Amino acid sequence: MARNGPPPAPAEAVIIEVDDLSKHFTTPEGKHVPVLQAINLTVHEGEIVALLGQSGCGKSTLLRCVAGLIAPSGGTVRYRGTPLNGTNPGVTMVFQTFALLPWLTVRANVELGLEARGMPPAKRQEKSQQAIARIGLKGFESAYPMELSGGMCQRVDFARALVVEPDALLMDEAFSALDVLTGANLRADLLELWASDDFPTKAILMVTHNIEEAVQMADRIIMLSPNAGKPSDPIVNNLPRPRDRRSSQFQALVDFLYGIMTGHPETESAGRAMANPQAASPAELPDASVSGLAGLLGILSARSDRADLPELATRLSLEVDDLVPLTDAARMLGFAEVDNADIELSPAGRQWVQAGPAAAKQIFAGQARDRAPLVRTIVRALQDAPDHKLGKQFFLDLLEHDFTKDRARAQIAIAIDWGRYGELYAYHAREGELILTTHRADAPPPAGADERRPTGSGAPLE
Repeated sequence: MARNGPPPAPAEAVIIEVDDLSKHFTTPEGKHVPVLQAINLTVHEGEIVALLGQSGCGKSTLLRCVAGLIAPSGGTVRYRGTPLNGTNPGVTMVFQTFALLPWLTVRANVELGLEARGMPPAKRQEKSQQAIARIGLKGFESAYPMELSGGMCQRVDFARALVVEPDALLMDEAFSALDVLTGANLRADLLELWASDDFPTKAILMVTHNIEEAVQMADRIIMLSPNAGKPSDPIVNNLPRPRDRRSSQFQALVDFLYGIMTGHPETESAGRAMANPQAASPAELPDASVSGLAGLLGILSARSDRADLPELATRLSLEVDDLVPLTDAARMLGFAEVDNADIELSPAGRQWVQAGPAAAKQIFAGQARDRAPLVRTIVRALQDAPDHKLGKQFFLDLLEHDFTKDRARAQIAIAIDWGRYGELYAYHAREGELILTTHRADAPPPAGADERRPTGSGAPLE
């Protein structure tokens, strides 16, 4: 298998096959919450496949289904053509947080899998010594986890996974708990081992939300959407190894993937919900506060109204997960436009950033009432309610038809934050009531709209 060349041809042997997999969880109330649907996936010998997506899209759940740690609700997972009926015998897994036994030495931790397979002590010691040296921990065989750094502990976890020579190595955010430098070094070392002839596994299936990590490591990238983990068509990464993160081709692929992850097209159902606030499945509000949104738009304003999202994320020491809710909120409210990996202030966004406090509230109120379905539903319900008051529980009960209890509470919290800032309605926490205010979102902005807001619009980047 040529691991420094292009991805393997389909003729390469299939190690893992996922066929029409779905997974849902059941709440205590008996409601089914879909996590994954219609997942089809193959992993061939000689390739690294990355599952990429935002937090909560089902990446880790899919990986656990492949490992046989949890059973799918529908569909099939096959290892070498045989459907799983329990744990997958051909894979090992490295998790985000290493799970070393603190009372065992490095060698003893690495030998656990070999011992479970009944390997004699002398052979176990020989194999574990090889794995420890391969992963760069020679000389630390007798150390205990408490004596090691986080990066060294994760290396022990890799050695423990690789020592049993699995057909496929599964990695669940294996580098995300490490600092940037340690994670980069460990990725580079793993890729160097992957390119060697004696790497003890034939394929890697990895989960990540870090786009640059996926581009650096994977031969194929599959993106899962936030909507119950619907998968994209595989994106083939033909960049030659070793990959130069500074090359234009590398950055072009990163930008392309950022564009997919941050530029979600509006679905037909979301469009219906935007037009009809009484629709059964309203468009979900992004997890973005008004202050966070103001910060993002303020940064854009200071950078000539636009920014490259990968560069901005790097500049702020953030991952794409941190920016996506803010960019989604900016899009929903009509304050910004996202084109591939570029974000640019819209005229409404520019007006909001530059307005004085009173005018900014009215601009935001108009955009939220017109473009955020849940906010608009609350306003119209309060307009029709006696005394223009309704309990928060009324809206929670409605939301729980489409969301879990926790997600419903998060949605109403976002809607309260947006509506209170725009003075569309007030919220009395003691009584648990939302109350319509006299503020009219469609009123013209008052004089002074061109004055800058003194606070809340974010600090410019130098």
